This record gives sequence, C-alpha cells and structure tokens, in this order.
Amino acid sequence: MKDNLVSILEKKKAAVVKKWFELVASSYPPDTASFLKKQKDQFANPVGQTTFKGLEAVFDEIVHGMDRETIISFLDPVIRIRSVQNFTPSKAISFILDLKKVIREKLKKELKSPDVFSGLAEIDSNIDELSLIGFDIFVGCREAIYQLKVNTERNKIYSAFSRAGLITEIPEDVPDLQTPKL
Repeated sequence: MKDNLVSILEKKKAAVVKKWFELVASSYPPDTASFLKKQKDQFANPVGQTTFKGLEAVFDEIVHGMDRETIISFLDPVIRIRSVQNFTPSKAISFILDLKKVIREKLKKELKSPDVFSGLAEIDSNIDELSLIGFDIFVGCREAIYQLKVNTERNKIYSAFSRAGLITEIPEDVPDLQTPKL
C-alpha cells in the first residue's frame, strides 16, 4: 500500500521537488523569486541552492522515514533564511504544507488507485509533523534575533551611561553589606 506510493514518489521526486521549490521561490517578491529560480550557480545564489538542497533532503525523509535530527539539519537553513526576512510565522513555514498540494498535483492519475491513495494519509501526517518541526525552528530563530536586539540595546545604554559617568564599577573586595540583625 504505502510501498506503491513510495515507489511512485521516488520516480517523481525530481518533478515534485522542482515544483515545490518553485512555490517556495514564489513566496518571495517577484524579482527575488525570478533570481532564485533562474540562477543555478551556488556561489551566486546561495539562498536558492540551500533551499533546493534542503527541500530535496527533507522530501527524502518524508518519504522514507522521519528522522528528526536529519530533518532539522536540512530544514534549519531554509527556515533560518526565512526567519530573518519579513515573513509572518505562518507565511515562513507555509511552504511545508504546499508539499501536499504538489504531491496531489504531480500524482493526480496515480492517486486514483486505492493502493496508492491509502499511503497518502501517512505522507500527509509526515508533512504535518514537518510543519511543526519547522515552526519550532522558526520560533527558535526569532527568539535568537530578539535576544540579539535586546543585547545590542542593553550594550548601547550601558555604553552611553558609562561615557556619561553614570556607572561605576563596584570593587570585588567590598564587604557584603547586609542589614544588621536586631
């Protein structure tokens, strides 16, 4: 049952991943999307290449087994790129759920067979799990970004107060000043 679907997905992997990548690229502004899709040089287009390679590896995990650490290692760079851009959380990871549409589009004829269709629920479940992993990665990235902003602002304020002479260092050998006991 699922084996039939897996073998079909393996045969159509290139077409599915290509279409999936096109949908991811289309989520960017038109000029960026065009560049991501057309530029094949990994040095001229590291975002496009990182995204394509990540999608390819994640697709393999969805089809053959969901090893969380492997998924994270390939999905993290894709999500990390999207987390520093002006995407809402839902928009940043919605590309993962687009894979369901791509699979249905590319396997339209094959899914009419009950043997093939029966394996689709497990693939859908894996994609749903992948979206949750993606959301965890996105939140972690955004938390790191906000922590960097907080640290930068704190350091600016500290530096300004220090330059103004409003901060003095407390020597380490000062005795512990506690309230006297009555």
